[in-house]
Amino acid sequence: MAGPLKLISHKLCPYVQRAVIALTEKGVTFERIDIDLANKPDWFLKVSPLGKTPVLLVGDRAIFESAVILEYLEETQPKPLHPADALRRAEHRAFIEFGSAVLNDIAGLYSAPDEAAFKARAAQLEAKLARLEARVAGPWFDGDKFSLVDAVFGPVFRYFDVFDEIGDFGILAGKPTLARWRENLATRPSVKSAVGADYPAWLRDFIDRRRSWLSQLQAKLAA
Repeated sequence: MAGPLKLISHKLCPYVQRAVIALTEKGVTFERIDIDLANKPDWFLKVSPLGKTPVLLVGDRAIFESAVILEYLEETQPKPLHPADALRRAEHRAFIEFGSAVLNDIAGLYSAPDEAAFKARAAQLEAKLARLEARVAGPWFDGDKFSLVDAVFGPVFRYFDVFDEIGDFGILAGKPTLARWRENLATRPSVKSAVGADYPAWLRDFIDRRRSWLSQLQAKLAA
């Protein structure tokens, strides 16, 4: 027996959400342990060589990096979320990496110090999402079956629930396929339950503490 599963987590981390969604879709019992990444406990640093979440503890063994965790779950748990066909599976893995690149652009967006930097990041993000618009089959990424790529993009679109309250930046405009995919993901039980009800408040506070251009826009709304 490999031992019980414990997922070391942070409330806002989109990479944690991937693992939570996959575990939930597979019906796997696990314990979620939230930590403060600004004040990392010593025990966490011992199991996370990169000092990042998520970490999956399998008994006394630690697995880090979300993509590796997802692959481990595919190999050891029921209800596969990858396609059976090798070529399609490889494409899905590539789009998981694409999802990480999208998250990097989102990080650049909420961290951009001024309007020019924000618009540059928004343009990069919009271009990637335009590529995605041309690929998504619907109702899920690759048709009728929920996959790990869907688990990756549920947390991506969740950011826009808060961004849309701050302003209309046009990043998702003119992308009807993504709009439908976003709606489907938002109502998927595994995606909804991957964060707590306090997630929007946590994200708004996180944006505020970036002291970025987006922070300023958000502050004006609150004034």
